[in-house]
Amino acid sequence: MNIKENLQHIKSTLPKEVTLVAVSKTKPVSDLMEAYNAGQRIFGENKIKEMAEKHEQMPKDIKWHMIGHVQRNKVKYMAEFVSLIHGVDSLKLLREINKQAEKYDRIIDCLLQIKIAEEDSKFGMSAQDANALLQSEEFAELENINIVGVMGMATFTEDQQQIKNEFKFLKSTFDKLKTLNPELETVSMGMSGDYKLAIECGSTMIRVGSSIFGARNYA
Repeated sequence: MNIKENLQHIKSTLPKEVTLVAVSKTKPVSDLMEAYNAGQRIFGENKIKEMAEKHEQMPKDIKWHMIGHVQRNKVKYMAEFVSLIHGVDSLKLLREINKQAEKYDRIIDCLLQIKIAEEDSKFGMSAQDANALLQSEEFAELENINIVGVMGMATFTEDQQQIKNEFKFLKSTFDKLKTLNPELETVSMGMSGDYKLAIECGSTMIRVGSSIFGARNYA
């Protein structure tokens, strides 16, 4: 399993406007350092505590992305260093991120997580909710967060057409929201199994783990 070769192979296939987030959850720091030494600087974790521990141990030019579901009571543990929070699915969560960011005099970039999958297990807000949020007075008052785009997770299915439809829906949602907020630039969609399709559908940021680091061991 050669992390450097895997990384180089994936990067060689990506259009220049697509950002690669190396999903390093459950992986040891030694694996992350292999990727770091091969030039990777953006890492995605889904547990705040694990991300904070890795941040402590690793070089400080790394950009840490929180890609998992965020519990409000844990935002404080990452507010000092997190670079981008992918899974923002409510105004309540945004308020908490704003509050914690203020303590460190930071503005934290966030993506609105849009529910595009049919599965109940996936978090996210509806396109309508996102639209209403961006136009709300409460949102306008939050000065320490910056919404830079959207994120979505497709249904876990073999049906490529369904996945494609869900990705296209996310991209069209992004396009509509961009008319409200021209600064939006990121469409985070696509993982190891479907990132090529996601890029075809307009993704600008992919989250790839197992294709870089190998299968995860959840034991």
